[in-house]
Amino acid sequence: MKRSRLSYDEWTCIVSKNIFGKTINSELLNGYIGLMEIKEVNKAQVWKFNGKDIVVCDKGRKWLSILPYNDWYCITAMMDEDEKILLWYIDMIAAQGIDADGMPYFDDLYLDLVVYPDGKIVIDDMDELEDALTKGDITQEQFHLAIETSHKLQRGILSNIASFTEYTKKCHEIIK
Repeated sequence: MKRSRLSYDEWTCIVSKNIFGKTINSELLNGYIGLMEIKEVNKAQVWKFNGKDIVVCDKGRKWLSILPYNDWYCITAMMDEDEKILLWYIDMIAAQGIDADGMPYFDDLYLDLVVYPDGKIVIDDMDELEDALTKGDITQEQFHLAIETSHKLQRGILSNIASFTEYTKKCHEIIK
């Protein structure tokens, strides 16, 4: 299982960035909100959706991280220079914590949801989740946790894209 820090160190294309974050304990969220401002990249990262290119990682892009404590997912809202949400990338996770340097992390359960502003949801990396179970990298319980968390999100906060967008904007306002 891969450990991911909310400093996004695994994105080696990012040359320079600013990161801000804080713990929140409110009606909106009991968890961590972080904001990464991408200052420089060695190569822009482009994803395709509905035949269109979406630049998710480039100079000027911002990533808002929302990591609820005592839950099994982490939301990353990828935004353009004008803070317009391009898409959300939601990782299903097995555990979370804070490193010695104060940076939150999570243990990635492979399965992800990619959510677009029009409400379309793409289930991503199901093959990686199944491979991890077959290889014994995760347990049957962790496999079910990833699937159930994905279903819970789709039936819950992702079922109303306008409400989910508003939730994201409120989290963004807290960290700005």
